[in-house]
Amino acid sequence: MTVGARDGAPRQRRDARRNRELLLEAAHEVFTEQGLDAALDVIARRAGVGNATLYRHFPTRAALVDAVFRDSLTGTMDAGERARKAPDAWAGLTGYLEVVFGTLAADRGSNDLMTTHLRGVDSLEAVHEHNRRTVDTLLTRLREEGTVRADVTTEDVLFGLAALGRAVPALTAATAAATAAGSATTTAAGSAAVPAPDAWRRPLALFLGGLRTAPAAAALPVPALTAAELGEVLRELGPHRTRAGDRGPGA
Repeated sequence: MTVGARDGAPRQRRDARRNRELLLEAAHEVFTEQGLDAALDVIARRAGVGNATLYRHFPTRAALVDAVFRDSLTGTMDAGERARKAPDAWAGLTGYLEVVFGTLAADRGSNDLMTTHLRGVDSLEAVHEHNRRTVDTLLTRLREEGTVRADVTTEDVLFGLAALGRAVPALTAATAAATAAGSATTTAAGSAAVPAPDAWRRPLALFLGGLRTAPAAAALPVPALTAAELGEVLRELGPHRTRAGDRGPGA
């Protein structure tokens, strides 16, 4: 009995650690696919454990989100530090936002974290504050240079970026689906162009161009959406969008 009891405790600890790892892996997959409002019982089922095990390790949704994403957004903070030190403030801002929007496009969970506010995820407060300081620092430099409108505030820019960022997963999903189906858009020159997975670059360029005192007439990046692609984006944005797990056998 003594030996069995001694062996039992380490085994239980190993099982607990393994269950936690399985839950974190499953949660990352589900949050990536469906966003942070995904049902927790879906995560438990994918991890192969019961709901009680999930809540034993993570008593709240915020605790689970914090554990999954605690270290995943540090890259944006590193990019912010580089942007603040850039000799050219405009290049610093645009380069930083390319990193941020690349992260927003990568998965719905990261997008939810960076474009909304979830109470109780304390480690992510630092990411939001760092982002605000980065944008504020670069805007201050740009206003002093006369590069951007004098009346543009940090809150103006953050609001616009958050609104645009919320559409990125839908935009990415719609253009990726079009690419997979082999569809193409036609440019003004008449050449075919496959929709890009980084289609967010075009609306971001339009948004940033509106901040400048003298916008340069540079060509917009990536092809424009077709009417059909825009329809797919709007369907993806709606609350009625179909999740992968909701599709029937023949879908």
